[in-house]
Amino acid sequence: MSQIVPLNAGQARQVVFDRQELDRIMQLYGRMVAAGLWRDYAIDLGAECATFSAFRRAAERPEYRVVKDPKLRLKQGEYILYSEGGAPLKRGNDLAAILAPVARKLLKLTD
Repeated sequence: MSQIVPLNAGQARQVVFDRQELDRIMQLYGRMVAAGLWRDYAIDLGAECATFSAFRRAAERPEYRVVKDPKLRLKQGEYILYSEGGAPLKRGNDLAAILAPVARKLLKLTD
Protein backbone atom coordinates (compact mmCIF):
# COMPACT_ATOMS: atom_id res chain seq x y z
CA MET A 1 0.00 0.00 0.00
CA SER A 2 1.76 3.13 1.17
CA GLN A 3 5.27 3.48 2.41
CA ILE A 4 6.37 5.83 5.19
CA VAL A 5 9.57 7.67 4.40
CA PRO A 6 11.29 9.76 7.10
CA LEU A 7 11.78 13.42 6.20
CA ASN A 8 15.53 13.29 6.79
CA ALA A 9 16.14 10.23 4.60
CA GLY A 10 19.14 10.72 2.35
CA GLN A 11 20.22 13.99 3.98
CA ALA A 12 23.49 14.55 5.75
CA ARG A 13 23.23 15.06 9.50
CA GLN A 14 23.62 18.59 10.75
CA VAL A 15 26.22 19.59 13.35
CA VAL A 16 24.64 21.63 16.16
CA PHE A 17 25.57 23.12 19.53
CA ASP A 18 23.89 21.21 22.34
CA ARG A 19 22.02 22.95 25.14
CA GLN A 20 24.97 23.23 27.57
CA GLU A 21 27.34 24.53 24.88
CA LEU A 22 24.88 27.14 23.68
CA ASP A 23 24.10 28.16 27.26
CA ARG A 24 27.80 28.75 28.01
CA ILE A 25 28.27 30.74 24.78
CA MET A 26 25.15 32.83 25.32
CA GLN A 27 26.14 33.65 28.92
CA LEU A 28 29.40 35.12 27.63
CA TYR A 29 27.56 36.87 24.81
CA GLY A 30 25.15 38.46 27.31
CA ARG A 31 28.01 39.79 29.43
CA MET A 32 29.74 41.23 26.35
CA VAL A 33 26.49 42.91 25.23
CA ALA A 34 26.02 44.37 28.73
CA ALA A 35 29.57 45.77 28.54
CA GLY A 36 28.72 47.35 25.17
CA LEU A 37 31.28 45.35 23.17
CA TRP A 38 29.02 43.16 21.06
CA ARG A 39 25.73 43.96 19.40
CA ASP A 40 24.85 41.03 17.19
CA TYR A 41 25.49 37.33 16.67
CA ALA A 42 24.95 34.66 14.04
CA ILE A 43 24.73 30.88 14.22
CA ASP A 44 25.56 28.80 11.17
CA LEU A 45 24.70 25.09 11.34
CA GLY A 46 26.11 22.94 8.57
CA ALA A 47 26.87 19.34 7.72
CA GLU A 48 30.60 19.73 8.55
CA CYS A 49 30.61 22.20 11.46
CA ALA A 50 28.58 24.63 13.57
CA THR A 51 29.71 28.25 13.97
CA PHE A 52 28.78 30.97 16.46
CA SER A 53 29.92 34.43 15.35
CA ALA A 54 29.87 37.56 17.54
CA PHE A 55 29.82 41.01 15.94
CA ARG A 56 30.59 44.51 17.21
CA ARG A 57 28.21 45.77 14.54
CA ALA A 58 26.09 43.80 12.11
CA ALA A 59 27.83 45.25 9.04
CA GLU A 60 31.34 44.14 10.07
CA ARG A 61 33.23 40.88 10.11
CA PRO A 62 32.75 38.84 13.28
CA GLU A 63 35.09 39.78 16.12
CA TYR A 64 35.21 36.17 17.31
CA ARG A 65 33.98 32.87 15.90
CA VAL A 66 33.53 29.67 17.88
CA VAL A 67 33.52 26.64 15.59
CA LYS A 68 32.47 23.12 16.58
CA ASP A 69 33.91 20.48 14.25
CA PRO A 70 33.26 16.95 15.57
CA LYS A 71 35.68 15.37 13.08
CA LEU A 72 38.61 17.06 14.89
CA ARG A 73 37.59 15.76 18.33
CA LEU A 74 40.40 13.21 18.54
CA LYS A 75 43.03 15.23 16.65
CA GLN A 76 43.17 18.93 17.59
CA GLY A 77 40.04 19.40 19.63
CA GLU A 78 36.40 19.78 18.77
CA TYR A 79 36.23 23.56 19.38
CA ILE A 80 38.21 26.34 17.72
CA LEU A 81 38.20 30.05 18.58
CA TYR A 82 38.99 32.32 15.62
CA SER A 83 39.91 36.00 15.73
CA GLU A 84 38.52 38.73 13.51
CA GLY A 85 41.30 38.17 10.98
CA GLY A 86 40.52 34.46 10.76
CA ALA A 87 43.53 33.21 12.70
CA PRO A 88 42.85 30.38 15.16
CA LEU A 89 43.44 31.61 18.72
CA LYS A 90 42.72 28.45 20.69
CA ARG A 91 41.78 24.82 20.06
CA GLY A 92 40.61 22.09 22.38
CA ASN A 93 37.84 19.84 23.65
CA ASP A 94 36.83 22.04 26.62
CA LEU A 95 34.52 24.90 25.61
CA ALA A 96 35.17 26.84 28.84
CA ALA A 97 38.91 26.89 28.11
CA ILE A 98 38.26 27.98 24.53
CA LEU A 99 36.11 30.93 25.67
CA ALA A 100 38.56 31.97 28.44
CA PRO A 101 40.54 34.51 26.33
CA VAL A 102 37.33 36.35 25.48
CA ALA A 103 36.17 36.31 29.11
CA ARG A 104 39.57 37.66 30.23
CA LYS A 105 39.13 40.56 27.85
CA LEU A 106 35.89 41.39 29.65
CA LEU A 107 37.59 41.26 33.06
CA LYS A 108 40.36 43.64 31.93
CA LEU A 109 37.79 46.19 30.84
CA THR A 110 36.08 46.30 34.24
CA ASP A 111 39.26 46.87 36.28
